[in-house]
Amino acid sequence: MLETCQNAQERWGGVHQLIDRWLQERHELVSAFALLDGGPAGEVSNTPDLHRFCEILVDYVSAGHFEVYEQLTTEATSFGDQRGLELAKQIYPRIEAITEVALAFNDRCDQQDCGDSSSLSAELKRLGQLLHERFELEDCLIEVLHNAHRQKAAATA
Repeated sequence: MLETCQNAQERWGGVHQLIDRWLQERHELVSAFALLDGGPAGEVSNTPDLHRFCEILVDYVSAGHFEVYEQLTTEATSFGDQRGLELAKQIYPRIEAITEVALAFNDRCDQQDCGDSSSLSAELKRLGQLLHERFELEDCLIEVLHNAHRQKAAATA
């Protein structure tokens, strides 16, 4: 029984730590966004804060696609969770679309083509709305593809 518990911890504990680290990155992303959104409308410019935000943004969306989502679907597959995998198939396209917008924003800022302050402010507002939507979708995936399996793993341990 102890060995089963250890196997479950080794197998899924890493996923839990990966999610925790990713959610910490999300917190950093939101904090960096708040620094940009803190001034009066039209005051945002191509500042070090904007560059830092873009770095965190790219790290966050990359970790989601190349680490977290992959681990979540692997976990769901291991547990034979067809319902969870079907939900992921429905949600991923929207997350990918938001990722494309985020990466395009980063690319424009990297090329010093973020536009004037007012257009940048409007673009940041839209990006903020999309990130909020993305966070809700990601939370849904974590709930369905990880938390339910964590409970199953604990029950078999």
